[in-house]
Amino acid sequence: MSGTVRARVTRGMLELLETVDLPEGTEVSVTILETPTPRSGDGLRRSAGGWKGLVDAEQLIEHIYQDRLISTRPLPRL
Repeated sequence: MSGTVRARVTRGMLELLETVDLPEGTEVSVTILETPTPRSGDGLRRSAGGWKGLVDAEQLIEHIYQDRLISTRPLPRL
């Protein structure tokens, strides 16, 4: 058998989350690739303040309000 199975670390040991069809005593090679949890939110926390000093917030807000005044629709014909 060869393939990928999911596992969880429990008390320092790997606990397989899927059954494997291997005879008892079979030696295997294990490659560990850590998969990030989809809802960890750590990326957002780590990036907090990363743009500080790079963007003038007051100017950005001013540009947003100016852009809202621009009409992209043609004037209706009377």
